[in-house]
Amino acid sequence: MKSIKTVFALSLIAGGAAWSGVSMADHNDTVHGVFVMTNNADSNQVIAFERSPSGTLENPRRYETDGRGSGGTVDPLASQGSLTLSADRAWLFAVNAGSGSVSVFRVNGAKLELTDRVATQGSEPNSVAQHGSLVYVLNTAGSSSVVGFTFDSGKLVRIPKSLRFLSGNAVASGSVAFSPDGRFLIVTEKATNNLDVFSVLSDGTLSPITVTPSVGPGAFSASFTGNDEALVSETGPGAPNESAISSYAVNSDGTLTPISSSVPTLGTANCWSVTSPDGRFVYVSNAGSGSISGFAIGQGGTLTALPGTVLASNPAGSSNIDITLSADGKFLYTLNAGTGAVGMFSVQTNNGALTGLGTVGGLPASAGLNGIAAN
Repeated sequence: MKSIKTVFALSLIAGGAAWSGVSMADHNDTVHGVFVMTNNADSNQVIAFERSPSGTLENPRRYETDGRGSGGTVDPLASQGSLTLSADRAWLFAVNAGSGSVSVFRVNGAKLELTDRVATQGSEPNSVAQHGSLVYVLNTAGSSSVVGFTFDSGKLVRIPKSLRFLSGNAVASGSVAFSPDGRFLIVTEKATNNLDVFSVLSDGTLSPITVTPSVGPGAFSASFTGNDEALVSETGPGAPNESAISSYAVNSDGTLTPISSSVPTLGTANCWSVTSPDGRFVYVSNAGSGSISGFAIGQGGTLTALPGTVLASNPAGSSNIDITLSADGKFLYTLNAGTGAVGMFSVQTNNGALTGLGTVGGLPASAGLNGIAAN
């Protein structure tokens, strides 16, 4: 087995791409998939849809994670990243909140093969982040923490002394994400409205925590632009249509400096975001109003609302709790947990506009669905 430092060095050579030990030629380039997670308390599953050339979804298949979810109704994990594709779309990571583990699948188009399941050394894992040969898992319950693993050819091995605690216990952490350059790991704390940043060290472990208060109320999830600025979805003070999104520069000491502060989404309960592959746009999912808002990402991470701000809407009662984009940026999908469906939209890549393609149902409604990803 390679040493941790050797594997980590390979991840640096690979940059943002995942070092998977599998040639991209091994993957089916003619079929693409959209994946959602049941989070079922008895037997967690990932449901894989085939994506047609027009962006619609068909032929769902179910794959066991070999773990248990948390169950619940709408958004019980309250997180982003519970189902995460590797940067090269060759691997899929799924948390098992009920059994305290994370599962790994090899991805071949829209088909999955379970390759590993490991304990996360914490309570209720609800988010996963990957960069090169490093994977970090967020444990939200109890002594809230992140823990690291090396990743090699579908297998996870825990990194010694990689466990890091957040600012307190039961802080209701909502997401974990690597910066694209792999230098930083960011975590959101919903209960404290704090943003936690760790520097990634040469052996794959993390520095001590650096805590920055969110500039707006209701910080829920964090992601990154292609240029390493952090994006934070804010649910707002709770009033209708007062959700927002903010962007931050990540300083060398792990502190965060606001760039665009609390730009309104004109929707309710924005908790999730996804950035287009070309880095030009970010879309947010407003679960309370069933809508999707869009923003242009300017030089230096500034955010400007696209015309109208709200670009598309799901049917009433959808509770679109998560959002993803296809790898080519041509299609956007939302996980409509309230109705047990996936919302489908085409993307005009020149200006970021969205066109509705309908929904595909057949998923359990208000029954714990969490996580969506697409290749």
